[in-house]
Amino acid sequence: MASRRFSSSAAAVPDLEILGDKVTIHPAGYSEPLPRKDGAPERNLVENMARFRQNPFDWLKEVSLYVSGSGWRAYDDIIGQPIFYSGFSDNMKAAVMSTPMLRQKIEELAEKRAQLEDEQGLLGDGVKGTPRRVQRKEELENSLKEVALELTDEMICKMESKRFIRGAYYLCTQLLTRAYHQGIHVSSEEVLRLRSVAEKAAREKTSIIFLPCHRSHVDYVSLQLICYRLGIALPTVVAGDNLNFPVVGSFLQHAGAMWIRRSFGDDALYTTLVQSYIDTLLQNGFNFECFIEGTRSRTGKLLSPKFGILSFLLDSVLSGRVKDAVVCPVSTQYDKVIETESYISELLGQPKPKENLMDFLSASSVLSLKLGRVDVRFHEPWSLRGFIEEQQSRMSTLPQQLHLMASRGSENRTRLLRTMGYKVLSDINAVSVVMPTALIGTVLLTLRGRGVGKAELVRRVEWLSDRVRGKGGRVAHFYGAPTSQVVDRGLEVLGPGLVGVVEGLPEETYYAVDRFQLSFYRNMTIHLFISEALVSAAMYTRVKQGGGPDNQRISYDALYQQVSFLSQLFRGEFIYPTEGLSINLENTLQGLEADAVIKVSRDSTGNAVTVELSDAERLRGREDFDFYCFLIWPFIEASWLGAVSLMGLTPPAGQDNETWLDLKRTQDKAQLLGKTLYHQGDLSYFEAVNKETLKNAYERFEEEGIMVLAKSRDSRIPTTIKLSREWTPTRDPQTGMIRPEGRLWDFTETIAKSRREGKNRRDGATVSTRVLALADKIGQQLFGANAEAPPGGAAMTMTESELSPESKKKKRRRKDIQVLPRL
Repeated sequence: MASRRFSSSAAAVPDLEILGDKVTIHPAGYSEPLPRKDGAPERNLVENMARFRQNPFDWLKEVSLYVSGSGWRAYDDIIGQPIFYSGFSDNMKAAVMSTPMLRQKIEELAEKRAQLEDEQGLLGDGVKGTPRRVQRKEELENSLKEVALELTDEMICKMESKRFIRGAYYLCTQLLTRAYHQGIHVSSEEVLRLRSVAEKAAREKTSIIFLPCHRSHVDYVSLQLICYRLGIALPTVVAGDNLNFPVVGSFLQHAGAMWIRRSFGDDALYTTLVQSYIDTLLQNGFNFECFIEGTRSRTGKLLSPKFGILSFLLDSVLSGRVKDAVVCPVSTQYDKVIETESYISELLGQPKPKENLMDFLSASSVLSLKLGRVDVRFHEPWSLRGFIEEQQSRMSTLPQQLHLMASRGSENRTRLLRTMGYKVLSDINAVSVVMPTALIGTVLLTLRGRGVGKAELVRRVEWLSDRVRGKGGRVAHFYGAPTSQVVDRGLEVLGPGLVGVVEGLPEETYYAVDRFQLSFYRNMTIHLFISEALVSAAMYTRVKQGGGPDNQRISYDALYQQVSFLSQLFRGEFIYPTEGLSINLENTLQGLEADAVIKVSRDSTGNAVTVELSDAERLRGREDFDFYCFLIWPFIEASWLGAVSLMGLTPPAGQDNETWLDLKRTQDKAQLLGKTLYHQGDLSYFEAVNKETLKNAYERFEEEGIMVLAKSRDSRIPTTIKLSREWTPTRDPQTGMIRPEGRLWDFTETIAKSRREGKNRRDGATVSTRVLALADKIGQQLFGANAEAPPGGAAMTMTESELSPESKKKKRRRKDIQVLPRL
């Protein structure tokens, strides 16, 4: 079958050429006088560097250009505020230490301590007529200033040397192009827009806040390389102090990293110090970068936003200490992520290894791999103050002054913070590029059968590419190369460890070798089709019953109810359109009907009455319908597994419901239950034992009030859980077995309605007997290992009206969550 040309959109995208200090945009169809060897008119933003062994003379010439700072390599005429000069760190520390906020906090803490010591009679008489309390306060202030100065020195980035950053750029480009041999690709239109925004921001002394997604440690490098190559001032990058290990930590700090603790606890001085540093950066127009998800996504899809640093940024503007800042969401996509193998180990329950220099050096072997390319996309930047004012005008309450909204206890501030976080995620999704490896992984994991022939694989990749573009998504640009060639490139990057080929057949046949790891790439596309996936899963409650079309038809009311349930179930996993359930459902039905996937019967007023598969879809063998179901089924399986594991937390016979169980141990046992069910054939997807997805399911169960969580302020005391009394199943008084009834059982069964059909599942008898007995067995092991209340004594035997602060906070959030947009 002839393969059509592979393009990212109907209209060709302009190509970007960056030579020296000049950035040129070429119109579609432009032909270079001297095309490159691969025939592609576009030049990568980061070209392959010369290799010493291959061409020592070119290598020496290249190094000399960086050492001498020839042309753009000098990094002299940058767009932004002055950085990389001797004395930069001292100036920054002085500016941070002189902030009114920090000085006030130091004085406040010293006064509280001096007052406490005075009340306890620890202070004697003063000298020379000065009260001892006043002297003691001065001593404490000086001591706190020394501590603050030391913490500031450890935290701030130290952009001290132009020569250092030139060498760092050269080294990082050498390493990156060895691993990602096809370089870093950007959109010409977005880059030119970013330069224009940066020029305006530099004139107004306004900071650009880059908010990228986070899938790999390479994310730290890619954006810095782009800014350096385009002559934009490098941002200060927020990084966890777990990466601050010898040699590497110092290198990163001098390249732009600021180190922060993973948790601030109740350290008021440190919290104020971080806010003061961020204020100083934004007040002086220095660019800033932090990862909106807070940590690397181990699953391939966007995580929920973390609001820690985002809260500091919002407070800077709300308080009036910073006039404005420009927010730029950034999407970074990879053909293949270096860390996926380690991610799988973590998701299967292996503890995350602590970063150290030896691991960093031993990872050098990956630098010889050919992992394809990196695609970075920039959303249109927007004003943070403009966003705040727009949201303020939409709030139903009376208008508030910004400084009043800045209060951390303000309900409007919390809503504003959440809206901002999810807006950034939505913007990232809007500009994300779907890579060929994601297309291949999605196709392989959404087909029935063991494998797929080469021609069918190419056809399905073309179909999926059209669907991505039809949903407003972007497909990686390959300049008109045939789809078969793009598929070959993708298969080469994924490698035989993920995708295998059966030899000796009349046609090349490919199959998924490591489905768990391949799911990382499938999850890069699911956000585009989540609405269709939820509707299909809801329809499946009838489709899986078999029989003719009449038997598989579902009423609109039943469809609405199941879609509502599923969208609430996965509200922590996915980002939905904001129009509300009814409008989104109607839009989705219209789209599926236009694609001839479903047929909707309507009454005389145009309202939907019933929904069923169309005749055309049945003739296609449910190809499109099954595709949508396959996308969401692993997540449905994980939630079902989580609910079944909670059934096992039913207290043993004769025991009350006041025993608290270690949360981490409980989740580990849930994973063990999932592995057992998978190997026994009662769980269709091994991805369902994913630690992160199970963790999200447990958070959802807590928000629903199914279980109660107790979290101590002392990190040494483990977080514990127990089932809520009204959700706790009962036991048969004669057999001692858990009864398949009650609220938790009904909840589990509602999830199970949309599960993929498999052996022994049609009547639910397996769940109510063998699977439930297995969950009970594992649960009894938890009770046996943790029969007594955990450390903390009374704190762990409290009633539900005496929940920990964390649980009270979650309980208050339930009402807020109910108003979040569903599908």
